[in-house]
Amino acid sequence: MKKKKSGKISFSTSERSQKLLRLRLRFVIYVLSIVLAFLIQTSVFPLIPFLAATPNLLLILTFSFGFIHGNLGGMLYGLGAGLLMDMFYSGPFGFYSLIFIFIGYINGFFSHYYYEEYNTLPVLMCVFSLLIYHSYIYVFRFLIRAKFSIPYYFMRIVLPSVVFSVLVTLILYRFFFTASEKIDS
Repeated sequence: MKKKKSGKISFSTSERSQKLLRLRLRFVIYVLSIVLAFLIQTSVFPLIPFLAATPNLLLILTFSFGFIHGNLGGMLYGLGAGLLMDMFYSGPFGFYSLIFIFIGYINGFFSHYYYEEYNTLPVLMCVFSLLIYHSYIYVFRFLIRAKFSIPYYFMRIVLPSVVFSVLVTLILYRFFFTASEKIDS
């Protein structure tokens, strides 16, 4: 990196190519993580007989990405995860994209408070994100069809999902954080 007389910083060709290579590598790893999380969430977790509810890996990665990389990064990651869900699940196209973008955006506001050793805020953001997600699903999938069984939905679907997702978040967030740090350096 050289500083010209005009005060502008110029990068040499090798620095630009390294930066571009790092950007491409980051993009490929993030796309692969979305696809892998989707495959595990939809193909492996339903086959485990003792799981009444499964952790939402795409949601965990979306809020983690927003929490680590800010609003725009969280929204873009949420868009990728939401589009993948929309392509493979029934309902209006964009249903999942909207909530995943929203969750990535909201969690991006907390990127200013993010520290490597800090596990409390990511766990709280996981619970908050899951409650937003399940409220959205309940309102637009059940309440609109006059199904008012809120206690049943909360006890049988939301609570087990939150518990499993928090446990997975404790492991997955640390892994995702470390991978992001290695990619950035």
